[in-house]
Amino acid sequence: MDDAVNDKVLLSLDVNGSEHEVLVEPRRTLADVLRHDLELTGTHIACEHGVCGACTVLVDGAPVRSCLMFAAQAEGRGVRTVESLGRGDELSDLQRAFTEHHALQCGFCTPGFLMLAEGFLAARPDASRAEIREAVSSNLCRCTGYQTIVDAIEDCAARRRAAERTRSA
Repeated sequence: MDDAVNDKVLLSLDVNGSEHEVLVEPRRTLADVLRHDLELTGTHIACEHGVCGACTVLVDGAPVRSCLMFAAQAEGRGVRTVESLGRGDELSDLQRAFTEHHALQCGFCTPGFLMLAEGFLAARPDASRAEIREAVSSNLCRCTGYQTIVDAIEDCAARRRAAERTRSA
């Protein structure tokens, strides 16, 4: 067995605004490190091929499939997981919109959709319904039929725009 395969690397990861040092094999995915080493189990693993989107997190504000990214690639970058959205028992505006619009059923895909939407709305706060629908088509859900997910994201975007107008006035 090649010794290089058994070598581990010490990584410093900024996850949800906190620095974490982890000693991992270079081939470990970000999803595995988040779930198993940092115990942030909100990031779900399903297909492990980047198809379903259940493992979506934000890296430097952009949605990425954490099952396709090596943890070492996240060093020096800001990672946000679904755990970063709310504060304690208080839901974020996006989480509240998902709840109000019944945009979840079994909930397995929900963290990935939330992080996809959070990154999308940060980049495209004025997105149209058609653009939201296109964005969410990259993740898979077997329960909701997507309509309620689109409704929730559209509502959250409208509320954020209204709040911004109020702050600017």
